[in-house]
Amino acid sequence: MIQIVGLLLLCLATAGLGTTTPHPLVNKSTPQIIEYNGYPKEVHLVTTEDGYILELHRIPHGINESKYNGKNAFKDNGQPRPPILLQHCLLCSSAEFVMNTPDKALAYLLADSGYDVWMGNVRGNTYSRNHVSLSPSQKEFWQFSWSEMAYYDMPAIIDHILNETKAKDLYYVGFSMGTTVFWAMMSDRPEYNQKVRCMAAMGPVAYVGNAKGPLARLASKAGFMEGMAKFFGKYEFLAFGPVMDKLLSYACDERVLASAMCRNFLFQIGGSNPKQLNEEFLPVLLTHTPAGTSIFTVTHYLQEIMSGNFQKYDYGVKGNLEKYNSTSPPEYNLNNVTVPVALFSSENDWLAAPKDVEKLKLELPNNVYHKVVEDPMFTHLDFVWAKDADQLVYKDVLNFLAQC
Repeated sequence: MIQIVGLLLLCLATAGLGTTTPHPLVNKSTPQIIEYNGYPKEVHLVTTEDGYILELHRIPHGINESKYNGKNAFKDNGQPRPPILLQHCLLCSSAEFVMNTPDKALAYLLADSGYDVWMGNVRGNTYSRNHVSLSPSQKEFWQFSWSEMAYYDMPAIIDHILNETKAKDLYYVGFSMGTTVFWAMMSDRPEYNQKVRCMAAMGPVAYVGNAKGPLARLASKAGFMEGMAKFFGKYEFLAFGPVMDKLLSYACDERVLASAMCRNFLFQIGGSNPKQLNEEFLPVLLTHTPAGTSIFTVTHYLQEIMSGNFQKYDYGVKGNLEKYNSTSPPEYNLNNVTVPVALFSSENDWLAAPKDVEKLKLELPNNVYHKVVEDPMFTHLDFVWAKDADQLVYKDVLNFLAQC
């Protein structure tokens, strides 16, 4: 099906405005994008307790600074730059934080503001498809949801950053699933509260009972999707690969007729806000997203839409008894999230719906700030893709971090 859509887009593209020159960042990796914009970059590999090998991307300092000894980056006053971790959304990667011009993309803004910027990639996405003994071609590789990301991936990433920088704690900025795994990690491993100075949550997702759009409409089909995955032995979900990325880079160019289909595809996922869509970067965005995950990561969210709870994966009565010694999955305990938290939400967010954000806010014991984006049309994906996200969101994120 994905290949058919790609061919259709390619046909429309070639029938549109003729041959176009792709955006220079199309099909470039996150490190290549960082390098293209003149910033220093590093690639780090981290192995989790259960054997997944994750790839981290680092911008140790801003574009005009060179006080760096190979481990730590220093400010003009000689103090080490504080490390900050940016954690991506469902079906995303580290690229979400660098796919805009340096004066607007969050990773560059943070690097130029004095932070040592680290971007995580969870198991199963474009950059983290390795394991000490398993291959992505094996079904065993894909037996995880975001629960495992929270319990294994995030602690491994945080420990690696603190070990490399010798800092006692770090700042954390999560978007969407990047917030989900944070709440779940702190619930299961509350000792990590001591390793995070403060947390900024963009499009915060814990409860999703009021979600709208295609994901919500799929919620009742979670069991069917899981059953089909088991029947066909296909547990990976929405990883396009280089061929499809190449097709999208041409078909979604703003100068091509088919780009309207690409825009509408995005609007169907997260809500419509044409004014904020960065059409120049559209082919770049869609050759990095979706970045792939396991089917269980998606069905975990679908289960939560149906239950209205923030809970661990539901394996059914028999599976739950074996896994949890309970007929139903345990709920995560948000009281364990003692880190100071700032929430950044929007009224037109289909995935982090206002009612669900309010419920989360009331249960967090140390919510110190809540900003509702002023643009009433601001959508979920706008938190990382909007043309004016720097003014509507990032300015306030940086102000909050500076006060932690």
